[in-house]
Amino acid sequence: MTRILPILTILLAIVAFWYAAAIWMNAPWQNTLNTRAGLDSVPFADFVQQTWSQDKPVLPAPHQVFAEIWNATVALELTSRRSLAYHGWITLSATLLGFAFGTALGVVLAVAIIHNDASDRSLMPWIIASQTVPILAVAPMVVVGLGAVGLTGLVPKALISMYLSFFPVVVGMVKGLRSPEPIQLDLLRTYDANGWQVFWKLRWPAAMPFLFASMKVGIAISLIGAVVAELSNASGGGLGVRLLTGSYNGQTVQIWAALFLAAFLAAVLVAIVGSAERWVNARMGARA
Repeated sequence: MTRILPILTILLAIVAFWYAAAIWMNAPWQNTLNTRAGLDSVPFADFVQQTWSQDKPVLPAPHQVFAEIWNATVALELTSRRSLAYHGWITLSATLLGFAFGTALGVVLAVAIIHNDASDRSLMPWIIASQTVPILAVAPMVVVGLGAVGLTGLVPKALISMYLSFFPVVVGMVKGLRSPEPIQLDLLRTYDANGWQVFWKLRWPAAMPFLFASMKVGIAISLIGAVVAELSNASGGGLGVRLLTGSYNGQTVQIWAALFLAAFLAAVLVAIVGSAERWVNARMGARA
C-alpha cells in the first residue's frame, strides 16, 4: 500500500489537472457555441459540463478518451477497420517484427565490434551517425521506395522500427560485453579458455543486464517507429493511420484514444521484457 499510494496520488493530480485544462482550453469555443445558440448566461456547472462533452474539443476530457477507447475496441468487431483493436494489432505486429530484427542486428554488430578492432573503428561512427537522421525524413523514403518494388505490408514498417531499436541494443551490448574486469579475463586465460569460451562463460552473462536495459528502450522506440512508418502509408492501417485520419477530420478524441492505446501497448511490451529479464536472472542464479 505504501508503494501504491504515491502512484495514485500523482495519477489523481494528473487527472485533476487534465480536467481543469480541458475547461480552460475548450472554453473559448464553448462561448462561441453558446453565443450562436443565444445562451447569454449559463451556470458555471453547466458550462463546465459543456466543455467536457464537446464533439471536437481542443482537449478532450479523460472520460471522453476512455469512452472512445471502449467504443472503438469492446463495442466493435475486432476485424472492423474502425476498431482500435484492429489497428493496434497491425502496429503491434510491425513493432514486434522490427524489434526482433533490431535486437538481432544490434547483438551481431556488438559482437563484431568487440572482437574486431577494425569493426570498432569503422562501424561505431556510422552507427552513431545513423541516428542523427530524422526518422520523419527516413520513413517516407523507405516506405515509398519499398512499395515501388512491390514490398508492402509489415516489412517496410518493421524496417523503420528496426532502424530505431537496433541502436540502444548495440550501445548497451558493447558496454556489457566490455564490462568484465581484466582480472577476470586473465583468470580465464590462465584456465586456457579459448575465445568462444571467454565469450560464452564471461562476456555474455556479464552483458545480460545491459542487454535487457537496452531492450526496454528498444521495444518502446520500436513502437514509435512503427507508428511513424504508418503515417507514410495510410492504406496499411495501424494506430498511425488513426492518428492521421483523426488529424485530418479534427477528431481530437480519436487522436487521444489512439495515443493512449499506443502508450498502453508500449507499457505492456516493456513490462514483458522486464518479466523476461527477471526470469533470465533467476535462471542465472542472480539474487532478486
